[in-house]
Amino acid sequence: MLELDLKTINASLRNASAQDIVRWALNQGKRTIATTSFGRNAAVTLHLVSEVDETVPTIWVDTGYNLRDTYVVAERLEKKLDLNLHVYSPRMTSERRNALMGGIPTVDDELRHQEFTRQVKLEPFDSALADFQPEVWLTGIRQQETDYRKSLDIVTADKRGFIKVAPIFYWSDDEVEAYMAQYDLPTCRHYFDPTKVLDGRECGLHTAA
Repeated sequence: MLELDLKTINASLRNASAQDIVRWALNQGKRTIATTSFGRNAAVTLHLVSEVDETVPTIWVDTGYNLRDTYVVAERLEKKLDLNLHVYSPRMTSERRNALMGGIPTVDDELRHQEFTRQVKLEPFDSALADFQPEVWLTGIRQQETDYRKSLDIVTADKRGFIKVAPIFYWSDDEVEAYMAQYDLPTCRHYFDPTKVLDGRECGLHTAA
């Protein structure tokens, strides 16, 4: 992991533009990836990164449970932004998993839902990490989204050995919407993440150790 004074770095980046935060991350000269869900307003981070360096690998974990809207928006953004997109999917098809697990487990069935999450989200992402071995991860998370994310900052050390950089960490919903409108970016109005189920719940990518 990069040896960084995170407190000092976060203080220096607190009032920096999102573009400057992306540049700071890329200027570290380390193996860097970006990630996306192609969910609502995901285009903001993709656009920010592509404006600075469109060659940055973008990782999409396609769980196999996305709605049609997600796939349509993903196709439009990949072409519009010329993304260096790499798609990772579960080893098992959703149809086979549904047959074996009886559909998507509810969050009340904690053990089965944890296993479901491991299969459709964490295992594919682990494969991406093994392939790209990133030292820096550019992510679109924002502070206000979940209780867990309120404990993070623009630059955070991840237990898996890399740092996470969130260029729009302190952005409000209004700022996100304004950016989307300014650059005429398509958004996914109908999005479903089977590993989250509820708003404000983590899917596991950011909390996995």
